[in-house]
Amino acid sequence: MSKKLFGTDGIRGTANLEPMTAETALRVGQAAGKLFTRGEHRHTVVIGKDTRLSGYMLEPALTAGFIGMGMDVIMVGPMPTPAVAMLTRSLRADLGVMISASHNPFQDNGIKLFGPDGYKLSDETEMEIEQLVEAGVVDSLAESAHLGRARRLEDAEGRYIEFAKNTFPKGLRLDGLKVVIDCANGAAYKAAPTALWELGADVIPLGVKPDGFNINRDCGSTNVKDMCRAVVEHKADMGIALDGDADRVIIADEHGREVDGDQVMAMVADDWRRAGRLHGGGIVATVMSNLGLEHYLAKIGLSLIRTQVGDRYVVEHMRNYDFNVGGEQSGHIVLGDYNTTGDGLIAALEVLAGVVKSGKPASEICRLFEPLPQLLKNVRYSGTLPLETQAVQSAVRDGEERLGKDGRLLIRKSGTEPVIRVMAEGEDEALICAVVDDIVQAVERASAS
Repeated sequence: MSKKLFGTDGIRGTANLEPMTAETALRVGQAAGKLFTRGEHRHTVVIGKDTRLSGYMLEPALTAGFIGMGMDVIMVGPMPTPAVAMLTRSLRADLGVMISASHNPFQDNGIKLFGPDGYKLSDETEMEIEQLVEAGVVDSLAESAHLGRARRLEDAEGRYIEFAKNTFPKGLRLDGLKVVIDCANGAAYKAAPTALWELGADVIPLGVKPDGFNINRDCGSTNVKDMCRAVVEHKADMGIALDGDADRVIIADEHGREVDGDQVMAMVADDWRRAGRLHGGGIVATVMSNLGLEHYLAKIGLSLIRTQVGDRYVVEHMRNYDFNVGGEQSGHIVLGDYNTTGDGLIAALEVLAGVVKSGKPASEICRLFEPLPQLLKNVRYSGTLPLETQAVQSAVRDGEERLGKDGRLLIRKSGTEPVIRVMAEGEDEALICAVVDDIVQAVERASAS
């Protein structure tokens, strides 16, 4: 039985349209509250959000749902997704909720759920919640005397800042380093610059003036031009671009050149291997990671395990097989020694620690391999899924034949938006471009018909 409400990263959609309505949020709160009310103790849920206008609609709806099930609610306000995961564990809560659509534009929003261990819920648990949402839980509502209570945690930001700083090596500081940080006008707009400043960095902040509408707009990890430009203009040592909920990061070296998640994972893997800290004999990434990363890891005696796209699947494999480094090319970096999910700020601090310890510039420690030519294009669609049409399937088969054994082709439907992702990589850049363009055109024709 397939899920209808949950995608690859929680529930997501356009605000005030199903499923991102106050009514559905209320029912999700009720359903999750029923499922996670286990035992006789006083039950608690932590709710955080990013800076989208619609967060003011969804937060009270979810709160009402949980309170109606007898759960106490701790609201932490605008806070990074990894901070919500951390606080869920720290506060011994039964459930954590993050209201965010991550890197999507302001008109979208989403609901991400964390279990009491701070990890995202499994597919099976999400399916149970879906079934409860559909069936309704009116017969399970708390009696009047047993309703939950709600309060705000005023020092949540400070708690996360200290948590992030404590991952930075003891005795080291960022004195003398100039760092550009683009917070995407999102959830980390206060916490991330403050953490860097408290560690001694000269901070150049961008994307720190949210207005409810400008989250991810021409800024953040999905649009790093301004961040890269600012690194050069300010002669900074490094640039950091977070996404709207700060669970992913893209780095820029001192020349303003972009460094993606694959390069960051390579740096951390090598550093932790040398220090005897790396578990599992390698790292976990997704099918999107570049073959160059796989080849580099093999040269230093490490393996690359690939999962389907989604940091939750990376984390799942890390937990099951005792890996402590994993992530995605897009910038979700999961460092299992510190947190249970991707954390853009902590990943950036790990790179900065490498710069300080080595005395080398970011361009040297963050470029450990030459990526194979890779091209990714996103195609929006409406109506029937284009991948099911004969014309698109024929174009995909043709592309696979042209790339042969020396190339790789990946076609997938996004789990968070109506987009088909077409990616190819291999030695011949011209061939890759031609294959991707042909498939994209086939998808566009199928979507238009």
